[in-house]
Amino acid sequence: MRVAANRSPIEHDRKMTTMSNSNTPNKGRTVVIVDAVRTPIGRKNGGLSTLHPTDLLGLVQKAIVERTGIDPSKIEQVVGGNVSQVGAQSFNVTRTAWLSAGLPLTTACTTVDTQCGSSQQATGLAASLIASGVVDIAVACGVESMSRVPIGSNSNAFTKDPKTKAEVSLGKAVSKSYFEHYEFTSQFEGAERIADIWNITRADTDNFGMQSQQRAARAWAEGRFDGQFITVNAPDLDADGKPTGSTHAVARDEGMRETTLESLSSLKPVARENGVHTAGNSSQISDGASAILMMTEEKAKELGLKPRARIVDSCLVGVDPVLMLTGPIDATKRLLERNNLTIDQIDTFEINEAFASVVLAWAKEVGADLEKTNPNGGAIALGHPLGSTGAILTTKALYELERTGGRYGLISMCCGGGLGTGTLIERL
Repeated sequence: MRVAANRSPIEHDRKMTTMSNSNTPNKGRTVVIVDAVRTPIGRKNGGLSTLHPTDLLGLVQKAIVERTGIDPSKIEQVVGGNVSQVGAQSFNVTRTAWLSAGLPLTTACTTVDTQCGSSQQATGLAASLIASGVVDIAVACGVESMSRVPIGSNSNAFTKDPKTKAEVSLGKAVSKSYFEHYEFTSQFEGAERIADIWNITRADTDNFGMQSQQRAARAWAEGRFDGQFITVNAPDLDADGKPTGSTHAVARDEGMRETTLESLSSLKPVARENGVHTAGNSSQISDGASAILMMTEEKAKELGLKPRARIVDSCLVGVDPVLMLTGPIDATKRLLERNNLTIDQIDTFEINEAFASVVLAWAKEVGADLEKTNPNGGAIALGHPLGSTGAILTTKALYELERTGGRYGLISMCCGGGLGTGTLIERL
């Protein structure tokens, strides 16, 4: 059987609504967010590229300890997200980062891969550990240094034959049996098919890309990101890639650029000759890290720490792996249904701008207000450092709720292979 992935939005909606009604949220102990922090997002081969990924992640892990004053030995588990777990990001990068930052060896660390939603899933897993009583305090985090470890590196890994010393492939990510069930498409092709189904045009995607850039520029001009990021001092390297002993400061997201609709319309489509997605309305290759400190409400009170938001609910849904990128639709519906909320009750949305059509189709399907969606720009303007983006979006949502006085924030991401992450938070 091969899935055609060309059903109508109505058929898609009916199928997923049936699936989502079967679950109810785990109402365990109240989990609160005490702090959330991120690095600026570095562009490809930009200011953060000279840092080893473990050092980059270690900076936010250490920053969240220092900002809150918590005794790091009281943090029982750290759950981190990372996609390309090979080379500099292998060997449980979350644990290596924690130790490299000089933090207590008694804290256990785990690295998870849920593709682009990795650190959002890490947030859900860490919150679940707290809610279920396994731990009282946990950190969720994520890192991706796409400059050093390009996307797909772990799917194109090689080793040396011990006898011949020749390079030998470690195999492909999917076996032949996969193709008996599903067509194997690229994310760009999935985004194009979504545009076809939801009638999204090139003008729509270019306008959305332009809007992302404008909102990000406004956010920086108005200081909307103040407090949520740390300045990173990264090493300068010589022509041989060796540290010179000097450093440079990265204190601003590097993906933003001067953009006009005329310049966007001149860009060549990537997946199809007449496609609607270009480098100007799709997410950027980036470097970055992020971390969120969570604990029970009682533990926060005991330690004298002020809770800033509570984790209302989280989910991970499976969707059509051919369209691949419709997960935010189903994750949003599941979170709203399980918590008896309507779309209009959500004050801010952070929906990852993997491709413009993903957010535009999501908004059409769930009836969301695009004025409340990614109000400070998204991955098209700021960048998308895969494994850290989920926690970055949660950080952005928290600060936006505090800035505007809103109550509920909903964060969701599409993920390679047909998954959707979802987190619902309530400002306290």
